[in-house]
Amino acid sequence: MVRRLVLAVFVCGLAVSPAAAQSDSGLLRGREAASALVRGNVDQALTLYTEALEDKTLPNDRRATILNDRGVAYSRRQQPKEAIEDFNKAIQLYPEFAAVYNNRGNVLLGLGAVREALKDFDRALLLAPGYAAAYSNRAGAYMKLGQVERAIADYSKAVELTPNSAAALSGRGRANLAASRPHGAIRDFTRAVTLDARFSAAYRSRAEAKMVIERYEEAIEDYSRAIAFEPRSAELYALRGAAYDESGNAASGVKDFAKAIELSPNVGAFYAARGLAYARAEAYEDALNDFARAIELEPRSPKSYAYRAWTYRQQQQPELGLKDIERALKLDDKSADAYWARGEINESLGRAELAVADLRKAVALDPRLKAAVRALERLGVSTRSTEEEVVDAGLDRWRVFRKGTQYIAINDEFPRITINLEMMGKGKPRILEWDVKKPPFAGIAVLRFYAGTVNGPKGPEEVEQVAIIDLQSSTVVALEAQRQGDKLAQWTWDDGKLVVAAADGLTDEFQLRQGKPKEPPPQAQAKREPRRAKTLFELLFGF
Repeated sequence: MVRRLVLAVFVCGLAVSPAAAQSDSGLLRGREAASALVRGNVDQALTLYTEALEDKTLPNDRRATILNDRGVAYSRRQQPKEAIEDFNKAIQLYPEFAAVYNNRGNVLLGLGAVREALKDFDRALLLAPGYAAAYSNRAGAYMKLGQVERAIADYSKAVELTPNSAAALSGRGRANLAASRPHGAIRDFTRAVTLDARFSAAYRSRAEAKMVIERYEEAIEDYSRAIAFEPRSAELYALRGAAYDESGNAASGVKDFAKAIELSPNVGAFYAARGLAYARAEAYEDALNDFARAIELEPRSPKSYAYRAWTYRQQQQPELGLKDIERALKLDDKSADAYWARGEINESLGRAELAVADLRKAVALDPRLKAAVRALERLGVSTRSTEEEVVDAGLDRWRVFRKGTQYIAINDEFPRITINLEMMGKGKPRILEWDVKKPPFAGIAVLRFYAGTVNGPKGPEEVEQVAIIDLQSSTVVALEAQRQGDKLAQWTWDDGKLVVAAADGLTDEFQLRQGKPKEPPPQAQAKREPRRAKTLFELLFGF
């Protein structure tokens, strides 16, 4: 994502550079080079930039601009050393040139020099406080350092400055997903693909977010959209295969994993995933062949051993399965898959207590491991026993629990609904309002809650969010920003459709219920005269 943004920044820089506005021979060459670079002819651009720099009459600022642009070309040709040399020369000649710091920061970021890159982005923003691309790039650096909240703040600033930037919205979506805010991530990705319908990475990321909240069919649709733009991506087929597998469609999963293997035949993880899908489809011999191949390609991966152990369990060969579990745990004693498979084997052997202990360990290591959660539910064990209730945070029959670093709201009246209370800032959640709508929105409800305090331009600002819930399907439709400081969302409920102009500046639209059928136009309502029956002559000759 950062790479893609870097090139866009460079091209924009070229379009407005002082070099392109001059008429002497050196600057003319610079303009021709910029045009070649925009067309994708990097080699020609490098030649023309070098010729332009031979003009000894160029002022320092114009020479710096051409050096910056040649650095861009070198970066596109995967020559970071030469690119940085040109950026360094440009800075010596024109130290107040914000774009060159941003561009050098991007190259450094690609080389893994994250903290050095941050210094360059800081300098670019000091020189140009409204530089949206530099905010996005600095956010990418913060993400690499694991400073997710700082990344979200920078992405939000970039979105504020350039609200039609699909890249900035997608970047913030990735950060929200990393912060365990899947609904917030989905909002950002949806806006990104609305702005750029060919944004493959945003479809993929939205699918990942939908997988987190178990909207498997919607995730499959998004992976399919991404595949349409990247039909040679083995990873995308594997991801869609996993979505099919989770949705219970193992046969389609096998087909997608097979396509991934066709495109990348030496990736052990693809064979392991197809093996599990085969096993779930009860094609055990095919599954075992795939696990053998996966282990041959990646002998130190515990996943293949764990999956094969579960397959042996399905074949009533628990002893073989336990040997594979032993191998898996030697490779990684924190393998959630291994504990899940051993839990399943212990259950088959009638060792209920050992099974529950293993399955709980699996869920603790990986809360997203749905197979372990389902196994515990099958054994009649609630995973809620590890959650801590937040005192004085509920309302009516709603209660709030802390689950690791996250919070959830549950209500015994709606046992199939769990609401992730996505906190946006410091503090603990508190439910503020529960409202069930009346027709024409029967079955739709909203839950408003306090979502923490964030730093605003004038100091701390309280944030409230609203969960839109479809009680009929037991799903959370979306989370919307209701309030941030003095900013309040505007809600329009009309004819089955909801439009939310949220407090964070984004507007979302939801068709929640079937609207009233449209009445025909007045002229169509008028009583029509009965048609005269056609004569035989008219029927024969088409009159």
